Amino acid sequence: MAYHFLRLYLLIVATLAAVSWGQERLWQKYGRQSSAQIVAENPSQTALLAVVEAQLRMLPREGRARFVADLAAKASVDLDLLDPHDIAGTETLERLASGGLALMSEADGRTWMLKGLVDDGRVLAFRYVVRDPQRSPLEWLLAILFYAAIALVLMSWLWPLRRDLRRLEQSTTKFGNRNWAFDADIKPSSQVYPLAQAFQRMAARIDSLISSHKDMSNAVSHEIKTPLARMRFEIEMARTVTNPDGLASHLNNINTDIRELNAFVTATLDYAILERAEVALNIAEHDFTLILPAVTESVRRGAPSSLDIQCEVQSAATRVSCDAHLIETVLRNLLYNAIRYARTTIRVTFVIQSDGLYGLCVDDDGPGIPEADRQRVFGSFVQLEQPSGTKVGYGLGLAIVKRVVEWHGGTVAVSQSSLGGARFCFEWPASEQRRGRNVMVADRIG
Repeated sequence: MAYHFLRLYLLIVATLAAVSWGQERLWQKYGRQSSAQIVAENPSQTALLAVVEAQLRMLPREGRARFVADLAAKASVDLDLLDPHDIAGTETLERLASGGLALMSEADGRTWMLKGLVDDGRVLAFRYVVRDPQRSPLEWLLAILFYAAIALVLMSWLWPLRRDLRRLEQSTTKFGNRNWAFDADIKPSSQVYPLAQAFQRMAARIDSLISSHKDMSNAVSHEIKTPLARMRFEIEMARTVTNPDGLASHLNNINTDIRELNAFVTATLDYAILERAEVALNIAEHDFTLILPAVTESVRRGAPSSLDIQCEVQSAATRVSCDAHLIETVLRNLLYNAIRYARTTIRVTFVIQSDGLYGLCVDDDGPGIPEADRQRVFGSFVQLEQPSGTKVGYGLGLAIVKRVVEWHGGTVAVSQSSLGGARFCFEWPASEQRRGRNVMVADRIG
């Protein structure tokens, strides 16, 4: 706001200065009065000066000042004999030197009529009060041009602003009518460009939330309906069972469905919490040479014994800036995802790159991910087709990974691993977290 105010202020000041200069030049060129005009507009004053000049010609030069002073005292008029250096203006002095007339105004409304004495070199001055001065047509024209120029400059500055605000209004109106594409054409040089960018980020965020909620609604309706149907079937079967062992079997099946429902609801709530823009990052420095091996070992204990899960951390990674809880969540999700597909080997690596980026990668020797699905796999509730046809997970793990990555100002990508399977790499800049502890992430989402 201060920048735009300063621009407008300087523009107005420059316009006033330019117009004032131009007006002064025009007045000097076209507003000078000739001796004939002065005589026509001031007949009585001109006559008085002519009479006094005639009297002074008959007197010696030494006695003229005394004569003018006595005449002014007796007649009670402002009459004086001035030296040329008391008068400013080269053109005025040249006119007086040739015996012409000139006018000189004061701030209090009084006007001096000047008459040059050719044989004397001095100037006869008569001061009088101008009653009800009238502006000449030229003065009115110059004043109108003066204010018209200011209005034109202001209009030329405000018109693009009004145009861009109108475009912004039309785009937001369309967006409010459920047209989720924000297409305001605002140039970077516009005063409202930052506002348009903020609206565009907001629109993209809203569109993302709507898509996420649609996916969540579809997933919830599907994931909950299946175990509920199984539970209803088990309950009906339990009613017909007469032996305790059969009843216990049905109860165990119901308990399994309940655990599945609870796991799904917990995952969905975790994702919903991470979708909220007001979540804050708890930024601190952590020793990854201890944290990453500990997390990897924790996951390894619950993995099949046939899998070899390795962890390689650069020795210099003792002060890594991040939210440790969220980074642990990312690593666990990537490891759980790798465990589902890996055949024999999973490898976790962390390095501090030369360009200041942190790099956390998880490789496996599974079938990998087709190139066409490498972007889609990070969507919420997206599950790729399994070779066995069985359902694994809920499609939220990698979506959570992507959200955490965005909050850390980094990127996540999947590619072909040197082990033969998929390689997930999460990179984020150290400079994003160097400011300190609780960093709000609302401005980093969407």
